[in-house]
Amino acid sequence: MPTIRQLDPHVADLIAAGEVVERPASVVKELMENAIDAGANAVTVEIAHGGMSLIRVTDDGCGIAPDQCQTAFLRHATSKISSEYDLEAIGTLGFRGEALAAIAAVSRVELLTNQGQGLGTALSLEGGQLVEQEEAGCPKGTTMLVRDLFYNTPARLKFMKKDSAEGAAVFAVVQRLALSHPELSVKFIRDGKQELLTPGDGQLKSAIYAVLGRDLALGFVPIKGSGENMEISGFVSLPTCCRGSRSYQHFFVNGRYIKSRVMMAALEEAYRNQKMVGKFPGCVLHLTLRPNSVDVNVHPTKTEVKFQNEQQVFATVYHGVLAALNADKTRPQAVMKSVLPRQDTVTPNQTSFHDVTAPVTPQRATTPPPAAPVSKPQSTPSPFRRVTPLEKVVDASPVVTHKPVAQEKPKPEPVEKIAPVVEVEKPSVSEKAPPVEGKPAPIPVVEEKKAPAPVVEEPVVEETPAPVVEPEPEPTPQPQPEPWVVRGELFHTYIMVEQGDKVVLIDKHAAHERVNFDRLKAQNYQPMVQELLVPITITPGPQERQVLLDGQKVLEGFGFQLEEFGAGSIAVRAVPDYLETGDVEPTLLELAKKLRLTGWADPSAARDEVMHTMACKAAVKGGQRNDPQELERVAQKVMSGEVKYCPHGRPVAIELTRGELEKQFKRA
Repeated sequence: MPTIRQLDPHVADLIAAGEVVERPASVVKELMENAIDAGANAVTVEIAHGGMSLIRVTDDGCGIAPDQCQTAFLRHATSKISSEYDLEAIGTLGFRGEALAAIAAVSRVELLTNQGQGLGTALSLEGGQLVEQEEAGCPKGTTMLVRDLFYNTPARLKFMKKDSAEGAAVFAVVQRLALSHPELSVKFIRDGKQELLTPGDGQLKSAIYAVLGRDLALGFVPIKGSGENMEISGFVSLPTCCRGSRSYQHFFVNGRYIKSRVMMAALEEAYRNQKMVGKFPGCVLHLTLRPNSVDVNVHPTKTEVKFQNEQQVFATVYHGVLAALNADKTRPQAVMKSVLPRQDTVTPNQTSFHDVTAPVTPQRATTPPPAAPVSKPQSTPSPFRRVTPLEKVVDASPVVTHKPVAQEKPKPEPVEKIAPVVEVEKPSVSEKAPPVEGKPAPIPVVEEKKAPAPVVEEPVVEETPAPVVEPEPEPTPQPQPEPWVVRGELFHTYIMVEQGDKVVLIDKHAAHERVNFDRLKAQNYQPMVQELLVPITITPGPQERQVLLDGQKVLEGFGFQLEEFGAGSIAVRAVPDYLETGDVEPTLLELAKKLRLTGWADPSAARDEVMHTMACKAAVKGGQRNDPQELERVAQKVMSGEVKYCPHGRPVAIELTRGELEKQFKRA
């Protein structure tokens, strides 16, 4: 029988180090978290050869006292907690006291630290054993050097990847910590080359720009919401800026980077029916809640946490993201070949998010001057003479769409009602007499005023105009609705809308599809069922036929009545009124094909598939001729902001500014 014995302390330290220190990225994570806990305002991370030969982390935090430097490298030595009750509400990133001991056990470590009072302390260890400690001159803060990682554990060393892969993992850790604490200025140097510098101005959008780059920063919209004893803030990507993987999803809880399936599911649920299939939203989300509502002591790397109320977390994230997406009114810009191409790469010195929007303003600033010459060609109807029916609608559309909106607010005309009241109360001759006729006239007029004066003049004339005239301009922000006009169609597919100094191109099929989908999804939706005198008979495949028969109850809620007809056929006896007879069979066959694998196992997903298919089939088609009134109705939905994306996540409209056109024609 094998003998049971206690492990050698050195071997036990190596085993413990394997749980905490997996690769150079683990070392950088632990050292940066210590720097943040020490109150640092700036942290510099430098690595060489992927971090295997050198890791240097420098901060300007509080430093370590000389008599506590050796104690800091002992196992379970920490200044973060002191009793078991502290574990119930952990407010720091580190608390176990294992990081420094684990790092020192598998590397050669040098420590330089100073609390800002006189000389500092220099300490060196090798394999966890003290080599020397002495006084040294160094600035306030702490510098930790880790050399020759895993030099004494060949079993771990042989599993390390190439320097480029390990360096990329370190860079990812630095980026996450920079996003978790935007008030911290982070500098990252790899093999002597600076690759990241964040401003540390406390603005999350600045950190996002410096870390994730210009393209992602421009595709993000802010989010802010709250739930029960918790708040959510940060940025999420627009549905059109979703990526092919989840690598751009960053979740933080009380400033700690975590991997959370709950928050990920809530995020993606908010994008349901707004993003393309196979695309995933990006985000930088900060969830703030009470420390005793989350347990961070469930994993050695502290990247997984356990929430006390997961449903509340899901609801807070979901409603916060959904509100941010619904509040966004922007449209994708048309991409045109630039006359003077410029580089959009992010250099290490580009740290301010405000630099991103700087190139946009000059383009719009150049548009007002050429307003006069451009307005003339708009009046010439030659490019649109093929679409003569629309020219009549064009003249009426600005009045129908936006003029009523602009007139409804100033239309309560209390000023006009006050004016006749004032004229009735005072004799008009009396006020005109003093300035025109002179001194003798006012004598008899004053005597006439004395009788009616105490009854009318005092309470009415002075008090009523003041409260009516002053508050009226405040609730009428006139620049909100900008008039727009439908100018025609392109290829019988795209509606052209002119609005101010831009042109909006609307995909009429995608927009109408979204209108249909929203109507079907409404809770109070009641379809108008049209019973057929002659049933429509369809003959799907065996699997598709069974799918349609299994979903009869669901399909009845959308206006279909199906029944078996024998010989593998299905008879359709009623259809929704908005679906043309010729589209009934293609709609049902396409729906059965989509649900052949999943069936009705997930009722919510199956209902979405039904609504997607029906909305698509009932929508106007690209290349189809439509009445001007139909185009007006579709354009109204898009221009009002009610419709932004089709159910599959594609944008329904794009914008093209006058400035971009003038660049192409060399007018600007």
